[in-house]
Amino acid sequence: MATPVTLPNPIKECFRTGRPALGMLARLGRSGDIARLAKATGHDFIMVDMQHALYNLETVGSIAQSALACGIAPIARVRSCDDQDTAVLLDNGIMGIVFPDVNTAAEAKRAVDRAKYPPVGRRSVAGAFSVFDFRAIPAAESVKALDDNTLVACMIETPEGLANVDEIAAVPGVDVIHVGSSDLLTAMGTPGAYGTPEHLAALDKVMAAAKKHGKIAGVGGDRNIPRQVDFIRKGARFLTTNSDIAMLLAEGTRVTGELRKALGAG
Repeated sequence: MATPVTLPNPIKECFRTGRPALGMLARLGRSGDIARLAKATGHDFIMVDMQHALYNLETVGSIAQSALACGIAPIARVRSCDDQDTAVLLDNGIMGIVFPDVNTAAEAKRAVDRAKYPPVGRRSVAGAFSVFDFRAIPAAESVKALDDNTLVACMIETPEGLANVDEIAAVPGVDVIHVGSSDLLTAMGTPGAYGTPEHLAALDKVMAAAKKHGKIAGVGGDRNIPRQVDFIRKGARFLTTNSDIAMLLAEGTRVTGELRKALGAG
């Protein structure tokens, strides 16, 4: 009897074991090397930011193949729950989609429809998937493996989304309720006010809704490490640590600063 096909998703493996899944946000890297750097720096996934950065589909596909090869999950943030590129990304190596600015249960359902196969969603069935090394896999097996391991994350980024988070979290097929802290705080009229009582109360509300409906809570935008640790202790299991741009700037600034300081002291 043939062994059923499997398709492990490193993010979902983290969820199953209770560990936080940590991801690098890719906005600058344009080759598969960025996925290997994410792996080398201890990340479980790389999120390619197609909402705010200038990526084309072939570039994202190349990054996805490198990520799959080195054992981290490639996911993409698309432009909206109606992004027509969702299916082609999933057909070509991406293992999860982050949908920004989800404000209602109806929008969450539209996101699921694009990412999941019937009966949960409406994704079209392709063939010769790169995640299976293009092997011929019976549809009954490939559809199940892909559906089980495709991550669907809905971002809460507005007061409307926050007000409706319980209904959003209840939508079948949604895996992660992810707070976009930067946009949420801006929409609340307090841009950049990370760690304020209002910000923390919003996160608590999202985490409670996720827990109630058996979903995973995620947090992005707030890069303060002590607060990130607190978010994890409260139950968050999906976090972006920082972007490739920010990490390059931080290390470059540290090195040049230390050199100039040493030269000045001499």
